[in-house]
Amino acid sequence: MYSLALPSSSSLLFPYFLRPFPPPIFLRGPGALGFFRPMAAGASMVRFPLVPFSGNPLRTGFPTKKQFSDPEDEDEDEDDDEEAAEEYEVDGFLVEDSEEDEDRERETAQPAAAAAGPSPRSEEHKWQRIERLLAEVREFGEGIIDFEELAGIYDFPIDKFQHLAVQAFLRGSSIVVSAPTSSGKTLIAEAAAVATVARGRRLFYTTPLKALSNQKFRDFRRTFGENNVGLLTGDSAVNKDAPILIMTTEILRNMLYQSVGMISTESRLFRVDVIVLDEVHYLSDISRGTVWEEIVIYCPKEVQLICLSATVANPDELAGWIGKIHGKTELVTSTKRPVPLTWHFSLKNSLSPLLDDKGTRMNRKLSLNHLQPTAPRTEPSNGNKMRKHKMGKVQQRFGVASISKQTPLSKNDTNSIRRSQVPQIRDTLWHLRVRDMLPAIWFIFSRRGCDAAIQYLEDCKLLDECEASEVELEFRRFRMQYPDAVREVAVKGLLQGIAVHHAGCLPLWKSFIEELFQRGLVKVVFATETLAAGINMPARTAIISSLSKRTEAGRTLLSPNELFQMAGRAGRRGIDEVGHVVLVQTPYEGAEECCDLLFAGLEPLVSQFTASYGMVLNLLAGVKLTRKPKEPDAMKALHSGRTLEEARKLVEQSFGNYVGNNVMLAAKEELKKIKKEIELLSSEISDDAVDRKCQEQLSMMEYAEISNLQEELRAEKRLRTELRRKMELKRMAAWKPILDDFKNDHLPFMCLQYKDKEAVQHIVPAVYIGKLQFFSSPKIMNMVQSGHSVADTMEVDSGDVRDQNDSRPAYYVALSSDNSWYLFTEKWVRMVYKTGLPNASLVDGDLLPRETLRALLVKEELQWEKLADSEFGSLWCMQGSLETWSWSLNVPVLSSLSEDDEVRHWSQAYQDAVECYREQRSKVSRLKKKLTNTKGFKELKKIIDMTNYTKEKIELLEARSKRLTRRIEQIEPTGWKEFLQISQVIQEARALDINTHVIYPLGETAAAIRGENELWLAMVLRNKVLLDLKPAQLAAVCGSLVSEGIKIRPWKSNSYIYEASSVVINVINHLEEQRNSLIQIQDRYGVQIPCELDSQFSGMVEAWASGLTWREIMMDCAMDEGDLARLLRRTIDLLAQIPKLPDIDPLVQNNALLASNVMDRAPISELAG
Repeated sequence: MYSLALPSSSSLLFPYFLRPFPPPIFLRGPGALGFFRPMAAGASMVRFPLVPFSGNPLRTGFPTKKQFSDPEDEDEDEDDDEEAAEEYEVDGFLVEDSEEDEDRERETAQPAAAAAGPSPRSEEHKWQRIERLLAEVREFGEGIIDFEELAGIYDFPIDKFQHLAVQAFLRGSSIVVSAPTSSGKTLIAEAAAVATVARGRRLFYTTPLKALSNQKFRDFRRTFGENNVGLLTGDSAVNKDAPILIMTTEILRNMLYQSVGMISTESRLFRVDVIVLDEVHYLSDISRGTVWEEIVIYCPKEVQLICLSATVANPDELAGWIGKIHGKTELVTSTKRPVPLTWHFSLKNSLSPLLDDKGTRMNRKLSLNHLQPTAPRTEPSNGNKMRKHKMGKVQQRFGVASISKQTPLSKNDTNSIRRSQVPQIRDTLWHLRVRDMLPAIWFIFSRRGCDAAIQYLEDCKLLDECEASEVELEFRRFRMQYPDAVREVAVKGLLQGIAVHHAGCLPLWKSFIEELFQRGLVKVVFATETLAAGINMPARTAIISSLSKRTEAGRTLLSPNELFQMAGRAGRRGIDEVGHVVLVQTPYEGAEECCDLLFAGLEPLVSQFTASYGMVLNLLAGVKLTRKPKEPDAMKALHSGRTLEEARKLVEQSFGNYVGNNVMLAAKEELKKIKKEIELLSSEISDDAVDRKCQEQLSMMEYAEISNLQEELRAEKRLRTELRRKMELKRMAAWKPILDDFKNDHLPFMCLQYKDKEAVQHIVPAVYIGKLQFFSSPKIMNMVQSGHSVADTMEVDSGDVRDQNDSRPAYYVALSSDNSWYLFTEKWVRMVYKTGLPNASLVDGDLLPRETLRALLVKEELQWEKLADSEFGSLWCMQGSLETWSWSLNVPVLSSLSEDDEVRHWSQAYQDAVECYREQRSKVSRLKKKLTNTKGFKELKKIIDMTNYTKEKIELLEARSKRLTRRIEQIEPTGWKEFLQISQVIQEARALDINTHVIYPLGETAAAIRGENELWLAMVLRNKVLLDLKPAQLAAVCGSLVSEGIKIRPWKSNSYIYEASSVVINVINHLEEQRNSLIQIQDRYGVQIPCELDSQFSGMVEAWASGLTWREIMMDCAMDEGDLARLLRRTIDLLAQIPKLPDIDPLVQNNALLASNVMDRAPISELAG
C-alpha cells in the first residue's frame, strides 16, 4: 500500500483556495510518481492510506434535459438532452439525430476506410487537399463545389450539425449555429472559407478579441497559405486585400459605418460576400454587445452571415431576428459535446463524482448531513462526558446519518463543516495526477491568486525528463528572442510544468504559454476567466476554484453561462474520451450550491443595443460643410444623409426591439384570454347564477326558507351599516367642539389611530397644533381638497350641532413623537388629553409655540404622503425637519398618561347612536345563527365557498391583467430615445445640423474615430494646444484618453510609476475645462457616455514613447506588465487612427505617426513572433 508522508510544520497563509497548504508532499512506495520534492530528514510524519477512486463517473456531457442544457460567455478585467439522442433544428424544423446512428455511421465508415488501405489522400495535409480542390474549381468551374467536396478536405467524419450548417451555407442562406464549447463550430467557418475562396470571392472573419484574431490569423495562414489570409487591426494591417481577412468586430462595424450612410443597395462592402461572426453570444455583453447588433443591422443583405454561438437559451430568437432584418437565415443547434463531461467535486480528502449515476441529482455522499460526522468537534467538559457516552450508544444503534437528518444544521454548523472540508491545492492536484486527469486549466478569479498558486507549487515537478528538457530549450529560445517579455516570477514553475495566464501577463508571454500547453509541455495553467473566452486551449480537466468572484459590487455568483464557458475547456477532441470538470469546496459554497447552478438552466441572449456618437453621425451625416465644389452631383446625392424617420426605422431593427415586439404580441394575446376568462367567471358568480345553483341544489321548501332569511339578513345589514355611519358622524361631531376649544390655550397631547393597506392598526401619540384653516397655507388646503373632495362637500346629520357648516369634517394639524406632521379629520382622532405643552414663549417678544410650529409647517416643502382614506376625510403624513425635532421629543408615550387626563365629553346623541348600533349588530348575529341552523345551509355553504373561490380567482386574473397592461405600456423601442438625446448633444456641440444634415469638420472627425466617446476624442484631437507637443508628449495626452480600467495594484502600493512632464500636465489641465463643458451638455440631455481624461498613467506612456526600455520602465513599477501593455496598445491604436482622420492638422498627424512607430516595439508589438 502507498502512503503519504506529511511534515507537521505549517506554511504561510493564502486566500481560501490556498489555505495553509502542507509543505511539499512526498509519495513513497513502489511506482512513486516523484513529482514532489523529498521530505527533510528527521521530520515527523503523519501517514494516510491512499483512497482508491470509487463510484461510476458521470459519462454524459450534461445532466438530463429537465434539469439543464449547456452554455458560454466572456472575459475578465481583474480583479437536456437524453444520453441516447441528439437534437438539431434547421429552419424551424426539428431534426432528431440519434447518437447511436451517428456512431454507427462512423463505425461503418472507418472499417471500410481501413479495409481499403491507406490512400494517397489520407497522407496529404489539409492545406494540400484545399490546394487541390481550388485547382479543380479553376479547371472545372465552381459548380463542382458541394458538401462532399468540402467534407473531403478533412481526414475525419464531420458531425451532423456541421453537415447541416455547411449544406445551409451552400444553399445561400445565412446561418446561426449554436453548439457547446469545443464542439467544432470553427470547421463550419473554415469550410465556408474554402467555398468562398474557390469561387473567387471574399470572406471576413470577425472575433471579439485581438488575441483571438491573432490566433485565427495564424491558424488560417497554415490552412490557406500566407497570400490568402490577411489581418486588420486598429493600428496595423497585413495583406488587407486578401480573400480571407481576419479582424475584430469593432473594425468591421466601423467599416460598415462608411457605407451605411450611403443610400445605395448596389455598393459592395469591399467586395465581401461572407461575414463570419464568431462568439456571437457576446451580443449580451453590457459594454460591447451593441457592436454585434449594429453589424447585423448595417450589413448589406446580399452578404451571407455565419453566426457562431455557444449554447444559449434563445438561439431561435436570434435566428428569427436575423432572418427578419437581413434575409433567409437557417438555425442549426446541437446540445451534444463531442467529448462528454464528467463532473467531480473536490473535498479535503477525496475527489468524488458530483452527481449520482443518472446525472440528475447531487451525489448524496456530498450532502452536509453526510459530511457532518467528519467535521471537527470540540472536546466536551467532564460534566458532559456521560452525555457524550450516551450519545455514542445512540449513534451506534441508529447511525449518525439518521440523527443528523433529524437535526437541522445551524448556520455556524454549516460554515464549520464547509471550512473543515476545503481542500488544499496539493490535495486536488494529487488526485488529478494519480487519476491521469492532466493537463488541466485551474480557474482562479484573481491575478494575485493565480500568481500565489504557481509560486506555492513551483517545486512540484509535473514533467518527465524529456518534457522538462524540451520546455527548458523552448524557454531559452523565447528568452533570446524576447528577453523583456519573460515573466520572471513564473519561470521556476514553468520549468516544472505549471504556468499562469491572466490579463496581468504580457500578450507575448501568454502566447508562449498557450503554445506550450497545446504541445502538452505545461500540465497545469492557473488562469482567470479570460482563458474561457474562446482561446484555443482545450485541456483534459477544468478546475473551477469557486462559484463566486469578487467584483466592484462585492462577491457575485457565477452565471450558468460563465460556469459552462469554463467547463467547456475540458475534453480535447480526438485525444480524450471524456473531459473532467472539478468544482471545489470553499467556505462559501458546497456541492449543493454547485448543483443548483449546474441545473439552473442557461441564460438567454439579451440585447445591449445603445446609440453612440459614431452611430448618429454616420447615419445622419449628409453634405460636408467643407466639401469640394467640383464634387459630382451623384456623389452629393449618395451622401445626402438619412432623415430622422429613416434612421429610426434602422435603429428600431435591434434585437431588443424584435424580442420586445414578440413579448408584446404574446402579452396582448394573453390579455385577451384573461379578459375572456374573467367574463366567464364573472357570469358564474352573478346573483342570478348563484340563485340558479341554489334552486338546483336545494328543495323548494329549503330554498324558500333560506331565501327569506337571506333577504331579511341583507336588509338588517344595510341598516347596521347606516347606524354605524351615523355613530361615526356623532363621534366626529363630539370631537369638533373639543378640538375647537384649544385655540389659544395649551397644546394638548392626543392620540391618532388608523389602519394601513395591510389592515395593521397604528397608534400615533402627538401634540395638537390647531385647525388647518388658521395656518394660511393655500397649497396644503388645495392638496387636501383635491386629494379627497368628499369630506368637504358631504352633508352630515348635525343632531344637536347648531350650524350645519360646523358639522362638516375639518382638517387639523399635529406633530407626532417620531417628528412627523399629520393632517387629519375628526375621523382619525382616538383620544385627546387635558395635559399638553404650554403655549407660552420662553422670552418676551418671541412667537408663541403654536405660532412657531405653524410657521415651521408652512415653510416645509410639500412632500405629504396619504396614509389612509375614508369618506370622512384622509390622513396625511410628512417627515418633520431638524427644527421640529426638539418639539417632537417632548411628546410623552401614551402609557405615561392616565385615564384622568382623557377628555371624554361624549354627547347624549353619540351614546344613543352607539347603543342603537350595538343592538343592530346583535340582531344581525342572531339572524346569521338562524340561517346556519337551516336544513339546506350545508349545500348553500358549498355554493358560497365556490363563489368566494371564484372571486379570488378573478382578483388574481385582474392583478395579472394589470401587470400585463403596465408591461405593454413600458415596452418602447430600445435605442431611439438615446439616439435623439445624442443627436441633441451633437447639434449643440456644432458637430452636425440634424435639420439640414450638414456635417461640420468636428463631426467629420468624430464620425471617423473608433472609441467610446467619439465626440470627446474629436474635440481633443482638433484642439490647437496639441500643435506645440512633441511626439512623446502627444502620446502621453492620448494615453490619458484611453486609461479607463487601468489600475495600480493594491499589493504594489510601495512601488512607483513615472510622472508626466509639466507640459503634458498643463495640456491635460487645459483640456479639463473642455471636458467639463461637454459633460454639462451631456447632462442637460441625459447622455451618460464617459469622457475619459486621467493623467495618472500619462507619465508611463510618455516614458515608453521617449524610448525607455521595458526593463527600465517596469523596474519597481506599481502596474502589472499586462496592464501597462494594454494601456500602451490602446494609445498606439488611437495614435494610428490620427493620420487617417479628416481635418486634423498635418503636424499632429505626423507626430502621431512618429509616436506610434516608436511605441510599437517588443515586447508589446502585436505582430511580434
